Amino acid sequence: MTLVVAALYKFVKLPDFAEKQHSLLSLCQSHGVKGTILLAPEGINGTIAASRQAIDSVLSFLRSDPRLADLEYKESYADYSPFERMKVRLKKEIVTIGRTEVDPNEQVGTYVSPKDWNELICDPEVTVVDTRNDYEVMIGTFKRAQNPHTESFREFPEYVHKHLDPNKHKKVALFCTGGIRCEKASSFMLSQGFQEVYHLKGGILKYLEEVPESESLWDGECFVFDQRIAVSHGLETGSYDMCASCGRPVSEADKSSPKYEEGVSCAYCFDSLSEEKKTRQQEKKRQLELARKRNGQDLSVTSTQ
Repeated sequence: MTLVVAALYKFVKLPDFAEKQHSLLSLCQSHGVKGTILLAPEGINGTIAASRQAIDSVLSFLRSDPRLADLEYKESYADYSPFERMKVRLKKEIVTIGRTEVDPNEQVGTYVSPKDWNELICDPEVTVVDTRNDYEVMIGTFKRAQNPHTESFREFPEYVHKHLDPNKHKKVALFCTGGIRCEKASSFMLSQGFQEVYHLKGGILKYLEEVPESESLWDGECFVFDQRIAVSHGLETGSYDMCASCGRPVSEADKSSPKYEEGVSCAYCFDSLSEEKKTRQQEKKRQLELARKRNGQDLSVTSTQ
């Protein structure tokens, strides 16, 4: 059965966010929905997978709250669930930038639709910035985009302070996977005096869904935070696997490294892994292989982080 994978988020003031946790989790579990939903005072963020009927039931439940009545989501499909369980977590932020003064409920940049994005980023006066982390940028990005070389989104404000100037960079175009990080990134930049800040509505995923490959300015694949690892144009599952220890995407070329061991390590984490963790990962791999033989199933080795 083909499953629906729904990625959703909305910045909205939810002072009663904790009260929603139990009922939302119970509903998802009763419908066989798997994935993760984050709830915070500033809104909701999550990706879930299930049957069409189950996804529609969850969306109807969420939209029954007037504050979430216009909740949008991006949809893709999978032949198997990209998640192992269902989690509803309470957080301080639905995407962590670590700056309490940043509030997308108060101000955000100008949204740009996928169909208008190419024209914007081809403008030589526009500075194009990929707000994602280095390992995400590594497997795909837009032409002309700057890579901030961040390890986490918390580092983005520091990158802005060091490399961007509101007096020099008059027009800035931001993009991320699904649009949520750009909401905060654009809000932060506006608070720092940048006047014209644009961001891709719906993120890379919406662009890959709507813009024909023949017209696309996207190079490579797009990292996603589930067992698909990456997607390409048309949101087709990409060509990468994931390192079970560090969670980085691993290409076929990466697998040729002597530091790569399926389910244990890759060239990016081999030197930093303790012998204890290597042994633990090797044992986990062995147990999964035994389970595969017993059940005749193709169980994947997922990240322990």
